[in-house]
Formats: sequence, C-alpha cells, structure tokens
Amino acid sequence: MRSRRLLRLCCGGLLCSSIVLSAVAARGDDWPQFRGPNCTGISQDDEPLPVHFSDSENVAWQHPVGDGVGGAVVAAGRVFVNGMTDEQTVSLFAFDLKSGKKLWQRDWATGKLPEVHATNSQASTTPAADAERVYFYFPSLGLLTVDAETGEDIWHQELPVPFFVFKWGAGMSPVLYDDLVLFCQDDDLYPAFYAFDRKTGKLRWKDTRDDMAVNYSHPVICTVDGRDDIVVAGTGMLIGYDPETGERRWHAKALLRNIKTTPVCSDGVIYISVQSGGIANQWLASVDNAETGHPDGKLTKDEVRAFMGDNPIPEAFFRKTFDRGDLNGDGALEGRELDLAFLHPDNFAGATYDTPKENAAHEYVLAVRGGGEGDVTDSHVLWRNPTRHTDHIVSPYVSDGRMLLIKEGGISTVFDTEQGEPLRGAKRVGRGGNYFASPVSGDGKIYIASQNGKVVVLRDHADFEQLATNDMGESIIATPAISDGNLLIRTRTKLVCVAQPQ
Repeated sequence: MRSRRLLRLCCGGLLCSSIVLSAVAARGDDWPQFRGPNCTGISQDDEPLPVHFSDSENVAWQHPVGDGVGGAVVAAGRVFVNGMTDEQTVSLFAFDLKSGKKLWQRDWATGKLPEVHATNSQASTTPAADAERVYFYFPSLGLLTVDAETGEDIWHQELPVPFFVFKWGAGMSPVLYDDLVLFCQDDDLYPAFYAFDRKTGKLRWKDTRDDMAVNYSHPVICTVDGRDDIVVAGTGMLIGYDPETGERRWHAKALLRNIKTTPVCSDGVIYISVQSGGIANQWLASVDNAETGHPDGKLTKDEVRAFMGDNPIPEAFFRKTFDRGDLNGDGALEGRELDLAFLHPDNFAGATYDTPKENAAHEYVLAVRGGGEGDVTDSHVLWRNPTRHTDHIVSPYVSDGRMLLIKEGGISTVFDTEQGEPLRGAKRVGRGGNYFASPVSGDGKIYIASQNGKVVVLRDHADFEQLATNDMGESIIATPAISDGNLLIRTRTKLVCVAQPQ
C-alpha cells in the first residue's frame, strides 16, 4: 500500500532522522532534497521499481532541461530540477510526476560566470522542496524560493558569491529541517553555515566557519535521547549544531583536510567515508607544477593568478592566505608556510608539508556516536579503519548493518557497521568508468549511476547481487531520485523518468 502519510524516518530506537516541516507535512514518496530523506539515499516508498531500462526502454517520460549535474527532487507529486539553458541563463523546471507534463519554467540571468572544472556544471546544485515551496541555490543569485505550484517568487536571500581557487566550482544544496532551510557553503573565502526560516526567508542563525577549508558535505539530522543535532562534516571535524541557536554543541576531530562526501545516520550513529591529501602537496601539484607555474617547490601570487587565468582572484583571498603564511615576507610560500597559509592555525588536518608525496593522501571509514557536548573525539568515535577503496566524492550507502562504498572504476567494498570490518574484498560493479553520483535505493534495489551513462542495479542484500547494467546514452553526474515507483535520472542534458511497466 502506497504511503501518503507524514514522512517518518525513525525505525525504532535512537536514530538519526530528517524532521519534516510541521505545517507542510511531507509524504512517504517525497524525495525533498539531495539524496532524499535526511540525505540517506533510501526511499521510504514501497512501490515496485524497474530493473531494466534505458533512454528508450521503460521510459515514462523525459524532457530536455539544459546542462547540469544537480539532481531532481519530488514533493507532493511535483518534480523540480534545474539546468543551464544557455551560457548565462539558469532555469528551474517543474513537472507533474505522474504524467511528465511541464507545469512551469523559471529563467534567471546569471551574469558572467567563472570557469569551473569540466566535470562540474554551472548548474551544480540540487533544489529542495516541500508541498508549498521550492528552494534553489545558484552562486551568483543566492538562495531563491518560489511557489511550488506556480513558480512565482516568494523570498530571496542574497549570499556572498563563493570563490574556489582550484576551479571546482559550487556544489552545495539546501537541506530542509523542521521549519528551517539549511545551507552550508565552505568555500575558499566566505565559509559559513546558514539557517533560514522556510516561510519568510529570515536568517535565524549563521555560523561563520573561518576554520574550514573547502568542503562539499551536506547537513544531516541526528536524534539521540530525544535531542536533534544538525551534523556537518568539514575540515578536520565533524560538528553537531544546536538547531535553535546554531551553536556548536560538540565536535569530533576525526576527519581530513576536506570532505566531499555526505555522512549517513542510522540508529544514533554517523557513518562517514573520507579521502583527502595534504594541503601543501595539493597546492604544489595543482599550481606550482601546472603549465602556468614554476616547479620549484614554492608558490607565489603570480603563479596563482596565472593558474586561475581569466577568473579574477579577490585580494581578500591573498590577505587570508598569503599574508598569514608568508613568515619571512619574501613573497613566496614554501614548506611550513604552505600549511600555515591554507589551513586555519587552530584546525590543521591531514598530511603536513614534509610528508612524502606518496604518503600525503589518506582514506578511511569511521563511525561517530551522535550526541554529547564539547570535544567528543575520545568518547564518541566508535571506530576508524583505513581502507584503499574510498572515494572522495561518492557518499556511502548504509543499510541493514552494512556500509557500501563505490569508487572510480566501479570498485565496491562492504563493511559492517558494528566495527567497520570488511565483509568482503573489493569487487567491480558495472562496466568501469568514473562515479560521482551516490547510491540510492528503493524496493530492495540499489541504483548506482556512472559518468559513462550506465546505471547499475544491485540487490539490497548481503551479497549485493548485480541485477542489471542499464545504458542511459548520456553522461550522469547527478544522484538519481526515487518517488512513487519512479526512478528520476538526471543525465547531463535531460531528465528521464523510468518506471516498472504496468
């Protein structure tokens, strides 16, 4: 029987859960934000989902939606997705989930945009939605909120335009909790975590995260002993926030220099996979050794400007970094100065400048018990196990006591969630390729989309039997969405809805 009641993520016991807006009840088949309910990737709907499909087989409907890598979301039977419909126009689309009919389209002029990495897109974020509103972030526009039925403006919050010195570009999406819209943007210049009132757009609180480097990890909700914490991973630390005030209740110093995966919560425990190199090594490898650099083990402002090309560098970035790190005042960063310049002095994480290059990258899986006060590193980190197969972008999938990881080449590994021990060795799924989308599941099936356009279907069971590999005919970076028996796949230029044949 199809669930249409208040979305419930609690399965008994103490659990990390997504809390829905009390005034706008979500439904069991909603997929309201990046990776669905509480960013877990797990659908609460019990409708059957397809095993075999393609860009022409078992397609319920499809539409061109411009270039983009942000996923679709679903609320109250409406689907929302965004894309670049020309070089300086971003569009937000609304479709009827059942029929595929386009309900409305909003277009915004973006102005001239900075260059971003080819894998990314200017339309890089996933909207969030409830039955009444759609919340959409775009770097040059800020946080836009429109009416879900009509697309008309409701409120708009301008935010600092983020700056990314390595040209990664933006990738963070709004997340919903109770009557708040949460948005965390750890960029190279204005890292901050915001909470806005869903109805009015008023800023409830803000945490200026100046102790963070660049991160791409979404907030998740953890409930322990009846208390909700908003949990965000970042440079060196996992932090639990008070939802009412935005104060940092607790932190665990257990992470690396940056994190691009989003944690998953289950039964009061936060599960994380991390992979990151040392900051000095990255700067030298990316900038000093670039074609525009002078490979001498030093870094100058001119090298950074040349690396960025036509992308202007705010002087505030140099004041924040070079002015802090250049201890001898010679205009170049070298050795320990690189560490001091690009990581906060009170929050250094990852390998140091003198770590041999071959040892500068680390990767591991870990589990942290939610709750607590202050520094919980020693008291709440349950386990931390090194691996050789974590991915720096693809978030883990956690279900039934198992933690599944997918990395480049389709290499999968599985760990138990009790001790983090491997349940089997590395095994390839699909047909290779790069992976950026995170696994999602519904109807006992796990869907894993790859950059080469293939979607692997696994059985959500201890053996993770591979059921099919489906070709969508176009690159996929976005994480798919699931709702009401539909799998919504956002390829590079299209939104395709596939469903079980009736």
